[in-house]
Amino acid sequence: MSFSGPNSALQIFGVTLIGVTPENGLKLLLTLIFVVAISLLAKLLRAVLGRVARGDRWPKARFWGRQAVMILSTLVLLIGVISIWFDDPTRLATALLLITAGLAFALQRVITAFAGYLVILRGRTFNVGDRIVMGGVRGDVIGLGLMQTTIMEMGQPPTVQNADPAMWVKARQYTGRIVTVSNAKIFDEPVYNYSREFSFLFEELTTPIKYSADRARAEAILLDVAWKHTSEYLHLSEADGRELQRRYFMHRPTFEPRVYWRMTDNWLELTVRFVARDHGIRELKDAMTRDILAAYDEAGIEIASVTFEVVGTPPLEIVKQS
Repeated sequence: MSFSGPNSALQIFGVTLIGVTPENGLKLLLTLIFVVAISLLAKLLRAVLGRVARGDRWPKARFWGRQAVMILSTLVLLIGVISIWFDDPTRLATALLLITAGLAFALQRVITAFAGYLVILRGRTFNVGDRIVMGGVRGDVIGLGLMQTTIMEMGQPPTVQNADPAMWVKARQYTGRIVTVSNAKIFDEPVYNYSREFSFLFEELTTPIKYSADRARAEAILLDVAWKHTSEYLHLSEADGRELQRRYFMHRPTFEPRVYWRMTDNWLELTVRFVARDHGIRELKDAMTRDILAAYDEAGIEIASVTFEVVGTPPLEIVKQS
């Protein structure tokens, strides 16, 4: 085994290994040292950031700090590796042209996913901790990488319980599954954000009552319960609503609780509409339902249901045969 030829290429048993030269070996060693050094530095910065912004007080600071460390370390790695291996501008231009053409053909989805990552950061599509629907997955964003977004999945309301994939949790609560979605999905499908700029939702709770019940009393009960459980959100939602009007062309919605009536063939349907936080809706509606039922019982208002009443029977004739 020896180095020979004009480029000092490595020879093993008389076979020349093209490209294996002392210069390339030194470049490879420098590249490995550089990659390890940058990786350790990035890990150290993430650890320092985690200690400085630990706890639940600075989740967005941790998120953006980690994104900055990841992007800067990637750029430094690319620039450093290119500087080590391409000292001739002509060779660099040729190599970049070939690499770009190959990547554009073979890694289309990867490039699209990385472009989606840049759009997410620049366009503020969502942030860590936001509750979103992306790529058919509903849940809270718990991680964002260069290629994928990590979501803690939540269940589906009963109206969309049969959606794909099927859910066993019948409310917007965690299922326990962690799902990764390609960032490229933002170019293919809409992204629904429950939290961005307006962290409230307009929710509804429906109760059917008999037509003979005290309708005015039932409406008053629904409004009282809604005010009791959501009054603390009204001034916050009002401020967010004014900010939305300042940024976008939209009409100001009504945030105060309101009851709507709807007649059906079997009962009168009363629906109370109210403002709720984007998280904790199941607990809120559970507490409201308990108070509504207790108040209905006290007022003598019954919940209507489909029933059948037998009001008469035809005469029966029994013939005895001998």
